[in-house]
Amino acid sequence: MRNLPERIELKTPDQIALMRAAGLVVARALAAMRAAAAPGVSTADLDAIARDVLREAGATSSFLGYHGYPAVICASVNDRVVHGIPSAGEKLADGDLISIDFGAIVDGWHGDSAISVPVGAVAPDVAAMSAACEASMWDGLAAARSGARLSDISHAIESSVRRAGPYGIVPNYGGHGIGSEMHMAPHILNYGRAGKGPRLTPGMALAIEPMLTLGQRATRELDDGWTVVTADGSWAAHWEHTVAILDDGPWVLTAADGGRSELAKRGVTLSAAAVAA
Repeated sequence: MRNLPERIELKTPDQIALMRAAGLVVARALAAMRAAAAPGVSTADLDAIARDVLREAGATSSFLGYHGYPAVICASVNDRVVHGIPSAGEKLADGDLISIDFGAIVDGWHGDSAISVPVGAVAPDVAAMSAACEASMWDGLAAARSGARLSDISHAIESSVRRAGPYGIVPNYGGHGIGSEMHMAPHILNYGRAGKGPRLTPGMALAIEPMLTLGQRATRELDDGWTVVTADGSWAAHWEHTVAILDDGPWVLTAADGGRSELAKRGVTLSAAAVAA
């Protein structure tokens, strides 16, 4: 393993394979939590499901104990943007939107992904915002190709959001490098001009994660020191995938199909390593 001058970690094929194993654990856990999210289910119930998946896979949590974080998922409901702490007393209700963020470690290598899940029937504007957030994530992933610049991802996300509607793009928070640690260089904003920053190089792995709001983009942190909410009380959505950049294309390590279906819609071909896996 070698490092770029910007101290961005580059992975070997074997290390990326371990990240794929972690990514599949993450995908299984998020699918199980998505299926379980229903009125009356607590956010602690969802955390318990994720713990079960970790145990069954022989994996460990990226989140539990991270700077003292007390759970294995972040569960952010409605106006909570990110880092919501699950609680037995917090029950989901019909019409809620919950963003679930989850990370797993396999043999020292991390996978990280997030989804926004409608609980029952959500309002049309909430559903549209979440769909726009997910689409912008995939547009950002499609830009994560060898030879591009880091801010090409940021620009692709912002451009996608602007086409979708007048949503707030949460400032300062964003994606990150990932690999032997959960959060690594580089930081990836969800907005900005194209053609800036380090060149994307085979062996990089990045977590791409846009966060949108229905109102203003400003946020504030609650007294628990973790939960980030919108300043104006508007609802938010959060989507994330981990992607590896390879010579011949990307590999979305936390997507069950490696990103094949969504990237194909955008004219992007997966790496042969993803196809062969």
